[in-house]
Amino acid sequence: MRATGVHGKKSRREDAEGGHDELTAVQAALAAEHAAVYGYGVVGGRIAGDRRKEAQAAYDGHRARRDALRRVVRDLGGTPHAAAAAYELPFPVPDAAAALRLAAELEDRLAAVYADLVRAGGTARRREAAAALREAAVRAVRWRGSGVAFPGLVERAAAATPSGAASASAGAL
Repeated sequence: MRATGVHGKKSRREDAEGGHDELTAVQAALAAEHAAVYGYGVVGGRIAGDRRKEAQAAYDGHRARRDALRRVVRDLGGTPHAAAAAYELPFPVPDAAAALRLAAELEDRLAAVYADLVRAGGTARRREAAAALREAAVRAVRWRGSGVAFPGLVERAAAATPSGAASASAGAL
């Protein structure tokens, strides 16, 4: 916990540090959205026809969030990070079943990034990040068919699973 100045106001240094933390968290969310857009391109190419509209809606939603996050980065005085040319997938995606797993994995990873933004963001950004976390958690449940107790909190989800598999893949796409 940081101390605040007289009458609960933050010093300029504290504001600058908080803004830096927020910018870092927004950049991380932007990077995750770039990866999700790429990942949903893979999902869309492998998903069964009955789920294709759902995958397209998720793809469109992530593109919209990515574009909004680019604007936020600029508003915070930063330069938005560009998307990578390609991303390494966490596992092979040869069929529709693997595409469903990938979609759920993408949403789990986004939920984790948005949980960090909830912590680092200001009031308005915190609300937006909480909404994005909720949307990612709901999409993950739809893809997977089940949920986790603490969406976005990898360490808690990992503790709830006996194998700890939820934390093992946290560094990939």
